[in-house]
Amino acid sequence: MASLQALSLCSCKLSFSSPNHQGRVIKATNNIPKFRKTHLSLSNLANGGSVEELVLKNDFTSNNISFKTDIIESEELVIGKLYAIKETVSDRVEMHKNICEQRKNWNSLLLTSINTIILGAATMAGIAATINANGAPLIALKIASTLLYIGATGMVIIMNKIQPSQLAEEQRNATRLFRHIQKHVQTVIDIGSPTALEVEDTMNRVLALDKAYPLPLLGVMIDKFPSAVESAVWWPLRQRIGEDEEPEIDLDGENRYGNGWNEELENEMREIVGILRRNDEADYLRLGGIALKLNKVLALCGPSLTILGAIGSAFVGIGSIEESSWAVMLGVVGGALASVVNTLEHGGQVGMVVELYRSNAGFFREIEEEIEFNLKEKDARKRENGQLFEMKIALQLGRSIAELRNIAEKGHDIKEFGSKLF
Repeated sequence: MASLQALSLCSCKLSFSSPNHQGRVIKATNNIPKFRKTHLSLSNLANGGSVEELVLKNDFTSNNISFKTDIIESEELVIGKLYAIKETVSDRVEMHKNICEQRKNWNSLLLTSINTIILGAATMAGIAATINANGAPLIALKIASTLLYIGATGMVIIMNKIQPSQLAEEQRNATRLFRHIQKHVQTVIDIGSPTALEVEDTMNRVLALDKAYPLPLLGVMIDKFPSAVESAVWWPLRQRIGEDEEPEIDLDGENRYGNGWNEELENEMREIVGILRRNDEADYLRLGGIALKLNKVLALCGPSLTILGAIGSAFVGIGSIEESSWAVMLGVVGGALASVVNTLEHGGQVGMVVELYRSNAGFFREIEEEIEFNLKEKDARKRENGQLFEMKIALQLGRSIAELRNIAEKGHDIKEFGSKLF
């Protein structure tokens, strides 16, 4: 096909000399400017388009090409941000893993050291009483026993305050959850075409997890003896953009269902939320409350018994034989009972059990909020795919899709737990 070439006017300047004028020659100049080719089809002109219109179309196409280039650069920037978040999350995983090992060592080393000190103080009190009965009391043993009891009391109070076993469990949970975010980021990158919303959502998850399981102890440590056990929350508040605005859709139209959603699936998810809230989450909060009360009692008894042991060892050999015998009883028996209480509390890791129940309750609460978040969205096209969502919930609860539908059909009459994992 021939192409149209736009040419500018040619300016020709000719000068002639008369034969009668010597030295004059004919001069001719032809000033032709360079022209620009435009690859425009003649068929477009045949359809009634002018040259100007076609040139504008050509310029608009060029602008579109540059706009697509900007989009590609924006996607590359988003991927770069996701990689930066992934590196930060990897560092968090290592930090929480190392601190978990450190605090687990705190629990075992402090428990061994405190029990050794207490039993040593009780032994010294008994030896002092035996020597005193022979008429030769040893003040040094009494003072040493009392000082050991006082030192052990301070160490027990500190250990009960920080609950090393519970701290270690917090770091285990944080490590697992940060690894989950790390895998999620990698999945988003592998799927391709990530958006800025993915970056914002991932950053909010990281910040919420940092707040839920802080690394330092001073000032931000989670209260180990709250008034009541509450579900752990490590995810950000879920809120859609423009959620407060009324959706301008026909609730009975095609937007109400679709994308794998139907009325039966919505009812099934509502029943699952009710079962998890009434049975699973409530039961773990109840068990967590029992473990918390036991931990409070043990945390009070340990220092109290060591203080009684210190008082008893200080009064060994003072007063009558009966008074001295009571002092020996306090010094020896108090120390023995204190070591038993400390072993039950920290050797049994009662604080870790409290955190375990609290995190399990948080797991079910997260599932409940995730289901409610999807059900609140009236436009099914903006929800997560229904079939995929149902399969994900079933796997999280350790059930098949058929089992999930079965317990949802029973509704309020069911006494079975929704999850088979915990």
